[in-house]
This record gives sequence, C-alpha cells and structure tokens, in this order.
Amino acid sequence: MSEVKIKSRIDIDSKYKWQLEDIFESNDAWEIEFAKAQKDMKQFSKMKGTLGKSATVLFESLEQLLSFQLVIDRLFSYARMRRDEDNTNTQYQALCDRATSLMIQAGSETSFIEPEILAIDSNILDEYFKQRKELEKYHQMITLINHSRAHILKKEQERLLAMTGEISSAPSTIFSMMCDADMQFPTIKDTDGKDVQVTHGNYILMMESTDRSVRKAAFEALYTTYKSWENTIAATLSASVKKDVFYSKVRKYDSALHAALHPDNVTIDVYKNLIAAVHSALPSMYKYMDIKKRKLGVDKLHMYDLYVPLFDEGNIEVTYEQSCDMVLEALTPLGEEYMTILKQGLDSKTWIDLYENKGKTSGAYSWGVWGTHPFVLLNWNNAISEAFTLTHELGHAMHSHFSDTTQPFVNSEYPILLAEVASTCNEAIFMRYMLKKTEDKKQILFLTNYFLEQFRTTMFRQVMFAEFEMKIHDMAESGVPLTSESLSNTYRELNELYYGKEMIIDTHIDMEWARIPHFYRAFYVYKYATGFASAIALSNKILEGDISDQNQYVDFLKSGGKKFPLDLLKDAGVDLAQTDTVISALKTFTSLVDEMEKNL
Repeated sequence: MSEVKIKSRIDIDSKYKWQLEDIFESNDAWEIEFAKAQKDMKQFSKMKGTLGKSATVLFESLEQLLSFQLVIDRLFSYARMRRDEDNTNTQYQALCDRATSLMIQAGSETSFIEPEILAIDSNILDEYFKQRKELEKYHQMITLINHSRAHILKKEQERLLAMTGEISSAPSTIFSMMCDADMQFPTIKDTDGKDVQVTHGNYILMMESTDRSVRKAAFEALYTTYKSWENTIAATLSASVKKDVFYSKVRKYDSALHAALHPDNVTIDVYKNLIAAVHSALPSMYKYMDIKKRKLGVDKLHMYDLYVPLFDEGNIEVTYEQSCDMVLEALTPLGEEYMTILKQGLDSKTWIDLYENKGKTSGAYSWGVWGTHPFVLLNWNNAISEAFTLTHELGHAMHSHFSDTTQPFVNSEYPILLAEVASTCNEAIFMRYMLKKTEDKKQILFLTNYFLEQFRTTMFRQVMFAEFEMKIHDMAESGVPLTSESLSNTYRELNELYYGKEMIIDTHIDMEWARIPHFYRAFYVYKYATGFASAIALSNKILEGDISDQNQYVDFLKSGGKKFPLDLLKDAGVDLAQTDTVISALKTFTSLVDEMEKNL
C-alpha cells in the first residue's frame, strides 16, 4: 500500500514557482541592501527636533523616511516570502528574523516622526502645505497622524513602545513556527484505502470528501493534535490578547477593540451592528443546516459534515491551466484595462507559487512590495474550490497592482478594511459566470451550494470569529484568565449559537480556536464579512451596469489609501456606515436557502 508523500521544494517545477528574484536578484543582493539599510538608519537621529523648522525640512525628512521605509519593506517581504516557501529552511528563518529585527529597530529609530508632526501647530502645518506644494502627497499620512493625536505619546515613550515591537510579535511568530514547521499530523486512510498524511494543505479537501469516514478521521486527526498542544497554544494566544490590551491602555483607548477600529475611523457600532445583523439571519442558517442534514441522509449533522458538498455529482475537477482560462473569460466585465494586466500577470509565470511542498506556509495569500509586481502563494489541488481561490487572490493582486502603479508609495497601501473587497468581488463575478455558463442542473445546484458556503464561511463563520475575539478581549480586560478551558468553552458556546440544534457540536471543535492564525492579528476577521457584503454590491453594479461602473470600480482599485476606507467605499458606491449593505447580502443568503429548500 503506497503512501502519498508531499514533495520537497526542490522537486517542484520552476514554472510553478513565483520569482522573488524580481525583488532581489540574489541573497547576496539582499545582504548588500540589508547592510546599507543598517548604515542609513543612523541618519534619522540627526532629524530629531527639526521637523517643525520649515516646510522644506518637513518635506525632505518625509522623503527620506518613505524612501527608507520602502527599503525595509523590500527586505522584509523578500525574507518572509522565502521563509514561506519552506518554513523548515533555517537559512530563511534566520533571514526573516534579521529582517524583522531591522524593521523593529527602524520603527524605534523613526518613532519621533509622529510626535514631532503633532507638535507642529495646525495653522503652521496648513501654511507649510501652501509653501511647498510637493507636501500634498503626504496630506493623508498627516491626516492619519492627526486622527490619532489623542493616542500618540511623547517622543521617548513612543521610542520605548517601538522597541517592544519584536517582543510583541513573538506570540504570532511562535504560533507560526509551531503550526507550520513543528506540528505533524497523523496519517489516515483515504477513500481508496491509501495512507495519506493530514496537512494544512489537504485538510479542507479531506473535509469535502463524500466519504464520511475520511472526514471524521481527518477531523479527529487534526484536532487531537492541536489538543495535545492546548496549554502551549492557549498561553500563546493569551499573550497576544494581553499585548493588544496593553497597547490599548498605554495609548488611552477605551478598549482593545476601540484601538483596532480607530485607525480606519470605524466606530464600535459598525462592528457590533455587523454581529447583530448576522444574529438576525441565524434562522436561515439553521434552515440551511436542516437542508444539509436531510440531503446527507443523517439523523444529526456533525462538525465534520459542514464542508462536504451537498451536490457532489455536479462537482468539477479543473487543472490550473483550465482555471486560468476560465478566470480570464469570467472577469471580462471588469474591462479592458483590468484584463490586459491580469493576462500579462498570468502569462509571466512570475506571480504565482502554485503547489504545496514540505514546510510551505499553508493556505493562500497575495503579497508584494511597491515597485514590483504582486506575488500569490497557493497550495493547489484540482478542485473547483481552487479556481475560486485563484480568482480571489488575483483580486488582491490586481488591487495591489493598480494601487501601486497609480499612487505614490506613501498612499499605495490600501486599508485592510478594503483588502477583501476586490478579491471577493472577483469571486462573486466568477460565480455568476459559472452559473450562467452551465445548463446542467446538478452543476447549478452544486454551484449554488458552493455560493451558500461562501456566505457561511465568510459572513457567518468570520463574524463568529469576530465575536469570539471580542469576547476573549473583554475577558482579558475584565481580568478573566484565558486558559485552554475558558477559550474552549467560549468557542463552544458560539458554535452552539451559530449552528443551532440540528448540529452536534463535537468536542474536538472546541479546539478550533487554536488553529486560527488571524487571532494573532486582533479584530481583523470582521473585515472579511464587511468586504464580502461590499463585494456583492459592487459585483452587481459591474455586471448590471455599463462602462462607467467598470471605470468607477477600477478607479476605486487605483485609490490605494488616499482616504479613510469607508470614504473610498462610498466613492465606489457602497456605504458601510449604513446597515443596508450587510442586510442586503444576508437577504441574498436567505433567498438562496429558500430556493434550495424549494428545489429539494
């Protein structure tokens, strides 16, 4: 009986690997730039106390700062993506550690910038903008600094806080090393009776298996392993939460949640209203769970039944090359400018790192640095879900491309609140294309179910995560210890609320909190849900509108971070300050559930 083994990095064909040489042509080139950055960093001590002297001094100082920041971004991006290729590679572990240390040190050396800008009288600042027109490109940067004026500390205090950066990143780094490099999962039998090792990369594929014994075995293998690490991971997550609480208190925010939302100018009401809106739609989720139960022919659903397609006979297996052709045809409504760049990116063979290999970071992401093309990490298998993942990550990549090539570096990074809009808009357009393209009723049912799963995993599941984050931060702020027991109990209660009585909440799922990397970037996941709701609205505008709607959307992609995120969305035609966008998306979910129930 042969065992399916994961390839080593060296065994992957080079045409399926991204080309990080487009950032640095070699490790030696990286080392030269790293040494230069260490030297250049010393220049900033001469700037201290000078920023308010004149418009020219302010402008030239900001030019130096942003030029140096770009170097740091290049160094870190290259090192981190090299490490992500194989987390067991000690050379790139060291490279990434050094880049992280340099980034923290740079933050410490330049921490005086914000306090000094805040020390300049607002009337004088206004006069500086008139005197030196080139300062205008830093207008949003200075606006953001002023927005946080009440939470910026004195120069020495800011420097001390910046020096804690490497310590504060430790929980996330430890979690990543533990889960991606050290943790090994058991081998189980697949549908054909072959021995297959469970990995981060193949776990979801196993959970989509129509063989319930495979799903159950993979589920138990994964969470039994996490259970064996429960106290260590609980301590790691607790440290991360305490870090969030510490920084929020030091910076005089009302709470860690307030601290996380404030930079985007988002109110706590927006966050809580999102959770309330999803709670109001839970009856439709319960109905969907009942449909799943009946279609699968089981007395009760288990948590390992959640991902199996209800209409697997309509499933499609596609290669990467086929998926690229489908994506290029599906996204045509986004317009000629968009499609020209997208095709160039796919044809270049330099954007995408495609296949799983030993030690490779799990999941998928898009990343890059200003001045180069985007990079996309995938862990490809030939399931249709991978085509949707490709579409999703290309949405991120195209957003980055348009932003980077239109905006100056200082405004090129779009706010994280907007990060999932372009990617999910791509997915929604791709789904409409797939549904329109086929007349096969089984395939239509399969795709409808897939679309419902996008709602379940992106609206409901991510909001459940968001509520979990809010609860555990509230616990920490109230002095309640975050132990494996308290974390698991809190997580279990939320699963019971979100999935209802038709679901058996298996004990193993209590440990799911231990495998979610986003919890180490507090209050991030709610943005998936708001992004999804916004994307549904934008995709409808694009598909039902004309060329002006295409242009308005591409203009949104080109806007980067030149305004606060809710303002940029409003320019694109979506107002998240109102509840209509979220409620409308949830109504779409309800109508899809009702339609599926009717068909059954």
